[in-house]
Amino acid sequence: MILGTAGHIDHGKTTLVRALTGVDTDRLPEEKRRGITIDLGFAPLHLDGVGQLGVVDVPGHEAFVRTMVAGATGIDLALLVIAADAGVMPQTREHLAILKLLGVRGGVVALTKRDLVDDEWLALVEEDVRATIEQSSLAGASIVPVSATTGEGLDALRAALTVAALAVPARSESDVFRLPVDRAFTVRGTGTVVTGTVWSGTLARDATVRLFPLGIVARVRGLHAHGKSVDVVRAGERAGIALAGVELDQVGRGAVLVQGDAWRSSRVMRGNLALLPDAGATLGPRSRVRFHLGTNEVGARLVVRDSVLEPGVEHSARIVLDEGIVARAGDRFVLRNASPVSTLGGGTITDPHAPIRARPWPFGTRDAAATLAILTAEAGSAGLKVQDLPIRLGIQPDMVIALLDAAGGWRVGSRFIGAAVREQLAAASLDILGAFHVEHPMEPGAPLQWLRSRLNAPDEVATALLAAISAEGRLVMEQGLVARADFAPSLTDAQRRLSTFLMDALAKAGAEPPTIEELSHQLGTEAGELLSLARWHARAGSVIAVEPNRYYTSAAVEALKAKMSMGMADGSEYAPADLRDLLGLTRKFLIPFLEYCDREGYTIRTGLGRRLTAPLA
Repeated sequence: MILGTAGHIDHGKTTLVRALTGVDTDRLPEEKRRGITIDLGFAPLHLDGVGQLGVVDVPGHEAFVRTMVAGATGIDLALLVIAADAGVMPQTREHLAILKLLGVRGGVVALTKRDLVDDEWLALVEEDVRATIEQSSLAGASIVPVSATTGEGLDALRAALTVAALAVPARSESDVFRLPVDRAFTVRGTGTVVTGTVWSGTLARDATVRLFPLGIVARVRGLHAHGKSVDVVRAGERAGIALAGVELDQVGRGAVLVQGDAWRSSRVMRGNLALLPDAGATLGPRSRVRFHLGTNEVGARLVVRDSVLEPGVEHSARIVLDEGIVARAGDRFVLRNASPVSTLGGGTITDPHAPIRARPWPFGTRDAAATLAILTAEAGSAGLKVQDLPIRLGIQPDMVIALLDAAGGWRVGSRFIGAAVREQLAAASLDILGAFHVEHPMEPGAPLQWLRSRLNAPDEVATALLAAISAEGRLVMEQGLVARADFAPSLTDAQRRLSTFLMDALAKAGAEPPTIEELSHQLGTEAGELLSLARWHARAGSVIAVEPNRYYTSAAVEALKAKMSMGMADGSEYAPADLRDLLGLTRKFLIPFLEYCDREGYTIRTGLGRRLTAPLA
């Protein structure tokens, strides 16, 4: 579990953390010199009955609010620090707003510097604090006066933190692994080390991970949690991860370490968002903001369904980022203004991998099933990749199959297709084949690959679809061809007359038939139409294509085979000249016919000639 501090500059956050944990989180020389926290600091805190918490100490100065957002994102519990001698200040209110935007629901308020005020002043400050937090996500939180200098109230603060921590649901360890990187450095003998809070899942030593935004594949060389070497790090822990195969200049704050192939960087997302009531401005489709998610901060443009984004009103928006980042459905983000610097609002990611020209969805909260229905309809015949659903829906991997089963769609290979889309594809395939049969009535079917290429669907979807509707009896697939089940090849009256001329010409030619082109000149018809008729008869078995463009009647081929069977002794080899005399063919016809016999397995070609494989009669 992660505990994050929040509060105005110089209200004693770092001093209080040191009093609770014994760790000074101000590690940078500049922080020591100026006496303020500039970067994130980390320390372990043990609470009886809870265990070890990771404490993230964030800066309070308004110039470092973006760093505060990076630290506060992903925390489970907030420790809001307010100095008793100063009371509620501007960054107190801004930090409270950020905690609410990030969905932090549990926490404790520490009134620090208790030793500097009297009881009457303390009571006034406490009353003001309670009124301030009443409209925040910390409404009803315990308010504990404390002095880090004298130690007064520290035990009461630990007790209040324990109660608050026990009320926070534990993070699931069976989820996909993700860790936003907040620091990176090198250790001699170890290499590049990244640190951050494990947002979800678990990670083991020697596991393979991917580092975004570059997509680098790396191996986990070593793991640390709370300063100790471990074999596994878990959701809610602060972790240090040594990576093999990564250079320091390839990683920094804003990088994300993940496991699995479903994660990817995206520049277009959808989200539900709202500006703070006191944002003081409206945003149009060309307005620019700073978008904060995890340790990422990038420029962004928001497009809402209505013309403008108004303070205090929730909207659905398309979020177009200047740079791609890794996000997941359900992630919380914060919107800030670049000039003047201020927090504008924030919201929740509803679709981290939205299409480039995606329109915002109608605003509303949706469960995973409702979102799946929208995404499935939008994906159409391309389908949704099943491995992407834990990311796009923000659910755990072990929930995906039950969700798909309940949705009633169609799982094919690695994709999920909506039931309506499947039927549309099936109808389209039958329509395409129907048009093919009208245009080519003599053909037994269309080439299978030809039909697949016209279905406007991924190959695995098209292949599985045709197999499925064939099994249903709506299609017939044989030898690489596909036809409607209700189709039978047929000839028109004109084609039947031409067919008679063709067969008469081939029968008269006997063992030396003309080519299709030669026949087309003789009969005064198109070669293509004549070739289609020849293929029609070949499928029926009445003619045989000895050469690609020369057809023999089956009777002529059988007569030649009979001559070979009678004239060739078993096991004897015959040169082409011998077979020419035997068959009475010129070389123009002899060699193609012998090659046909080789292909059909009637003869075997040897170094000296050919011999029969078996009697042909």
